[in-house]
Amino acid sequence: QVQLVESGGGLVQAGGSLRLSCAASGSIFSINDMGWYRQAPGKQRELVATITTTGTTSYADSVKGRFTISRDNAKNTVNLQMNSLKPEDTAVYYCNVRAREQFTMPVSDYWGQGTQVTVSS
Repeated sequence: QVQLVESGGGLVQAGGSLRLSCAASGSIFSINDMGWYRQAPGKQRELVATITTTGTTSYADSVKGRFTISRDNAKNTVNLQMNSLKPEDTAVYYCNVRAREQFTMPVSDYWGQGTQVTVSS
């Protein structure tokens, strides 16, 4: 089984910054894409940013230019640097990893427990 542990959420004023981190551990043969999603109260979970094994990134339009995703393949970690935060960024942020536990197993999605980010106006 693959475990994901997130850290770095919290309360920040509008215009401030936070950095989220996610570490994958456990039975891991390989990791493909890594990413961050978020879910605000009363809304569906939405994609924030993804990064491939070679470092190609993709962002939601709402965070482009403000958020930066990065990964360390040697440490199986993915980070999300969030700058110029806005109240509408308030949500629970979830780490997502697409990984294979063994060579013979298919690639599956794994999720972190979520970390709360609250941006006050």
